[in-house]
Amino acid sequence: MSGLHTLDTSLGPIQAAFDAEGAVIYLGFADHEFREALMAKVARLGPVSRPDAVALERLREQLEAYGAGQRRVFEVPFRLHGSPFEQRVWAALQRIPFGEIRSYGQLAADLGDRNLSRAVGRANGANPVSILVPCHRVIGANGTLTGYAGGLARKEHLLRLEGALKQ
Repeated sequence: MSGLHTLDTSLGPIQAAFDAEGAVIYLGFADHEFREALMAKVARLGPVSRPDAVALERLREQLEAYGAGQRRVFEVPFRLHGSPFEQRVWAALQRIPFGEIRSYGQLAADLGDRNLSRAVGRANGANPVSILVPCHRVIGANGTLTGYAGGLARKEHLLRLEGALKQ
């Protein structure tokens, strides 16, 4: 996908794409397991724009501060494109506080139907702006780390960084 920018960060190489208004529409690790499918979905939205240098640097700085344990909330604009159900799941992910975790079942129950845990998992995996929408904060019902396309080692690192997992 043209318009994809790679940011070298302490978290690893991260790729980002922006829309014409300068909002992040894709953010994922360069070695993201499912990035091709997510990027194809983003590409279908229309042309990806080149962000100004200030927006790109602001994103990189905030990711670095997060990786250094100095940032809990991101202040970069992003836009999510997905089905109504995906939008509901992504909104629920954004309500999980820094340093806390939820199971897929808990998230489904928060959305009104605990039986939707598999659908929640699929929507979680379709999150186009990893880290900004904290899909890494969702774990298996038995407390195991599962389902992170950036890799389970990276998910564990992010959760330890946030203090959700003990050292």
